[in-house]
Amino acid sequence: MSCRVVDYLPLFAAVKNRPVLVIGGGEIALRKIMFLRRAGADVQVVAEQPDPALIALFDQQAARWVAKIFDESQLDKVFLVIAATDDSALNRRVFDAANARHRLVNVVDNQPLCSFIFPSIVDRSPLLVAISSGGNAPVLARLLREKIEALLPGNLGRMAEVAGRWRERIKAFRHTTDARRRFWESAFRGRFASLMAAGDEPAAERALQAELTSPGSSGGEIILVGAGPGDAGLLTLRGLQVIQQADIIFYDHLVSDEVLELARRDAEKVCVGKRASAHAVAQHDTNRMLVEAARAGKTVVRLKGGDPFIFGRGGEELQAAAAAGVPFQVVPGVTAASGATAYAGIPLTHRDYAQSVTFVTGHYKADSAPFDWAQLAQSRQTLAIYMGTMKAAEISKQLLAHGRGKTTPVAVISRGTRADQQVATGTLEQLEDLAKAAPMPALLVVGEVVGLHRELAWFRHMTAAQAFSASVINLA
Repeated sequence: MSCRVVDYLPLFAAVKNRPVLVIGGGEIALRKIMFLRRAGADVQVVAEQPDPALIALFDQQAARWVAKIFDESQLDKVFLVIAATDDSALNRRVFDAANARHRLVNVVDNQPLCSFIFPSIVDRSPLLVAISSGGNAPVLARLLREKIEALLPGNLGRMAEVAGRWRERIKAFRHTTDARRRFWESAFRGRFASLMAAGDEPAAERALQAELTSPGSSGGEIILVGAGPGDAGLLTLRGLQVIQQADIIFYDHLVSDEVLELARRDAEKVCVGKRASAHAVAQHDTNRMLVEAARAGKTVVRLKGGDPFIFGRGGEELQAAAAAGVPFQVVPGVTAASGATAYAGIPLTHRDYAQSVTFVTGHYKADSAPFDWAQLAQSRQTLAIYMGTMKAAEISKQLLAHGRGKTTPVAVISRGTRADQQVATGTLEQLEDLAKAAPMPALLVVGEVVGLHRELAWFRHMTAAQAFSASVINLA
C-alpha cells in the first residue's frame, strides 16, 4: 500500500526539567524561551548581549545564562537546541554541530537548518492543538490556528483535567474501551460539558457520577440560543459551539439557512416557527416538545432569530422548562434592531440626532396595555419597531397625532444583514406605503438617525428592482 511521504513526524516532546540550549539573546530568542519555560524546560542561554527582559529572567532564575560565546561542547548534555541569532555562519555551525551529536535542532526562520519545527499552538492545557505547514506556509498555519482558537471553548482544559481525574473511576464501571468511549462522547456533548461551560464544576462532577451509576438519569437540557438577524457571521462563538453539540434543534422561520447549516449533520431539526397567514406551531406545543426532548436525555437547542429575550418568547419557554424541572441555559444573540440598522448604516443613537432608542413590538396581545404614544412620539429618539409592517398605518397615525413631525425620517429594513437585504427610506407620512411594499421579515425605524443612511450605508444591499430581477432569474 502506497502512502504520501510527509516531511515531519508530529510529536509532543516532554521537556520538563530537561536541558534545552538557546543560542541568541534577542526578542525572537526570548519568545522561544518563554514558550519553553511554560513547558517546564531547564533553559540554558548562550548570548553575548542578552535583551534586558532576558536578563530579568536570569535574575528570577527562570533561565540560566551559561556563556557569551557558543562552543560545540555546550551541546553534549542538552536535549534540544535552538539557534535564534542573525549570524548565518553561527547558525550553520550550531546546526552542523547538533546534527553530528544527534541532537534535535531548530534554526529560527531557516527551515533547511531544522530537524524539528515549532508548530502554531492552540493552548487549552492540558489539551494542545498543534498546526504545522512543515515550514512551507507558516502564516497560513497561524491563520488556521486563529480559526480553531475561536471554535474551541476556553473551558476545555478544565474539562480535560476533570476527565483525567475520573479515568480510573470510569474504568471500574465501564469495562471495555468501546463502553468508555461511548460514555465520554455522551459526557462531552451533554450536561457535564454544559455545566463545565457554566463554571459549575461540582455540579458537573455530580452529573458524571449520576450518568456513571445510573445511565440516562442525568437527563438532557434546553439551551436557548439567539441566532442573530440572518448573517451567519453574526452568530456568537458560544452559539456556534452549542448548536454543534445539539442532538435536536427547534428553530423558527427567522433563523437563516446559513445558520442551520452550521449544526451537526446528524442533529434532528424541527421547525416550530410562527408566521402570519401560515401554519404555525402553538406556543404551548413548542414548550411541551422542548421539555419532552430534554427529559428523553437529549441536548436540546431552541434556536431563535435575533436575541431570544427580545420579543422572542424565550422567557415563556424557559418558564415552562423551570416548571418542569428541566435544566436550561441561555446564549444571547445579536438582536435585529442592532444588526439590521448597523448593516443599513443607521446608528441607533447619535449625539446630534438621538440620545435614546426604544425597542417596540407591533405584535402584542389584545389584552396588553396600550402604547404610551406620547412618550414614543417624542423627538430626538429612535424607535425600532419589530413586526410592525401590518400595523404601520396605525403606528404612523398615532405618532403623527401625538406630535411627531410628518417629515420625520423612517426606514423599512427587509431581511436585514442577509445577502438580499433591502432598505427603503422615506418620511413618517409615507410609512404605510413603504411597509406594504417590504419583503418579510422587516424592521421599522423611526427617527432623525435614518437620515444618515445614505452617508453611512456600507453593506451592499439590493434595491427592490434588483430583488425582483433576481427572483425572476431564480424562477427561470
